[in-house]
Amino acid sequence: MSRPHLPPAAVSALLGVALALTLPPLPTGLLAPLVLAALLWHAAQAPTPRQVAGRVWWAVFAMTTIHLWWLTAFLGNIFQFPPAGALASLLYALEGGFFALMAYVVARLIASPQGRIWALAGGWGLVEFLRFLGPLAFPWPTLGYALLPTPLIQVADLGGVLLGSVLILGMAAALASRSRNSILALCLVWLAALGYGLTRTAGEGPVQPMRVLRTAFDSFGRASGQISPQQQFAEQVRQSEQRPAKSVLVWSETALSALGDIPASIGNFPGPGLSGLRVGGRNGPNLNLAVAVNQTGQVVGTSTKAKLVPFGEYFPLYTQFPFLYRPIEQAIGFSLGEYTASAPRQPLTLDGVQYGAYICYDSVFPWVARELTRQGAQVLVNPSNDGWYQGWGVAQHFWMGRVRAIETRRWLVRSVNLGVAGAVDDLGRPVQIVSRGAELQALDVTPKLLNGQTLYTRLGDWPALLLLGLMAAWGGRLGKKV
Repeated sequence: MSRPHLPPAAVSALLGVALALTLPPLPTGLLAPLVLAALLWHAAQAPTPRQVAGRVWWAVFAMTTIHLWWLTAFLGNIFQFPPAGALASLLYALEGGFFALMAYVVARLIASPQGRIWALAGGWGLVEFLRFLGPLAFPWPTLGYALLPTPLIQVADLGGVLLGSVLILGMAAALASRSRNSILALCLVWLAALGYGLTRTAGEGPVQPMRVLRTAFDSFGRASGQISPQQQFAEQVRQSEQRPAKSVLVWSETALSALGDIPASIGNFPGPGLSGLRVGGRNGPNLNLAVAVNQTGQVVGTSTKAKLVPFGEYFPLYTQFPFLYRPIEQAIGFSLGEYTASAPRQPLTLDGVQYGAYICYDSVFPWVARELTRQGAQVLVNPSNDGWYQGWGVAQHFWMGRVRAIETRRWLVRSVNLGVAGAVDDLGRPVQIVSRGAELQALDVTPKLLNGQTLYTRLGDWPALLLLGLMAAWGGRLGKKV
């Protein structure tokens, strides 16, 4: 009597779920290569290119569904209709489609399972890189973040979070291929990466006292006007007074708002400090900014958000066909609008200190913090609003921000609405944070001002991309030998 076998699609989906459970915010990242090895082997054994692509699609669809389950809850909340959360499955399917297309191309070019394993691993990392690009970029579930609980993540200053993905993908391919030489080589690579991580030490520099706020405003209430800007401003001012000498204040994303143009001054702002500022109305562009305000309330620098949230701040065809979004605006109770983005030009300067300020979702894109550091930023500042997220989304956003500190070897300071506020050192370790509470809270932090450039700030993702390309090329070579 033969034992019943699960359909290949079900096996793929189960492996995708297992892979999701090795990703942030769970501290199980060291298991990622084992799960991914099983997935690569399973996909590579499929008899046709279409079946290879199908197995990869089911795995990534399941992985994304679990990893981003909070997005389903968010959509149900914003529409005040829980079944609307099912719309998130369209994103999960699209994410699976990107990887499935890569897998189909690999399977068409390479017939042998051994070759496919390595080419699929290299292709996986290349797709991860491509998801950082374009107006609809959404690189949330990047494998490298799984290494954050371990010293291995410190290699991010050499090749970014993508180099962490290379470590995971390389080991997974070696295990899936069952090649003793490959497994030995990758074990040596992992030992070298571990040694590198264990020997990193925190940088030394002058301390800059700062006060950050963790506010607890309802994000939907703020967007729909139920909470007035005046009320927000007054509450934040109360928590910003009587802070330590020479302390710089940091307020969260859109903590300030203005109609028309960027104001030349902000009366009663207890500067010096940095704050998120929303500018819109009067037929002008909608802007999401970080501004530097001196002791007299004068705005002395601005930095526009570099990367807009797809379907949050950027809506395809909204300007051309606004009626397409009208039912959604009626359902949620406020106008969606559309924001204007701008690549970060330079850090904001207050009293001679250069602050690399970037807004909320910008922290998901390594190139933003990298560019600001290249321009001289001595500390990273991330005004954010995590009130839109649910569950794991808040922790995942914070984890990704911590890797930006490692990549650039800069302290990171966050002031946030309904998220994690505080300071992270240049090794990515939370030093002073506050993450819970129903009331507005202030926290005094003491980040260090650092200088210098890492290999990653100089070269970007090129080292990781080169290794991924070599991985894919090795798969092609193995395929030709059969």
